[in-house]
Amino acid sequence: MVVRGGLHHARGVERVTVIEISKRWSVGRELCERPCRFNELRRAIPAVTQKSLSATLRRLERNGIVEREVLGSRPVAVEYRITALGKTMREPVDVLLARAAAQMPQIEQARARYDAQ
Repeated sequence: MVVRGGLHHARGVERVTVIEISKRWSVGRELCERPCRFNELRRAIPAVTQKSLSATLRRLERNGIVEREVLGSRPVAVEYRITALGKTMREPVDVLLARAAAQMPQIEQARARYDAQ
């Protein structure tokens, strides 16, 4: 049972935040290497659509993982960079994703068993 403002609610919010960050970490990983403009990110992550990348950057910015800076050039350009908070997320998220990748054979077997029911 989720009690608003209680321990269960806090854990639910934390869980959602972890899921949001890990799902969008390909963007975070790129920005850990260097600041990028929008189209640089699109080229670096070819599987992402423009709409999806925009939404991802907004969510990461909302969570304090990414910051955007409007550059004073003409035409106006925006550069994204990882924040200090975002940098602290790099190691734990990479460890989590590596662990999931290492366990994929077992996960796929479990899915196949479940789907066969």
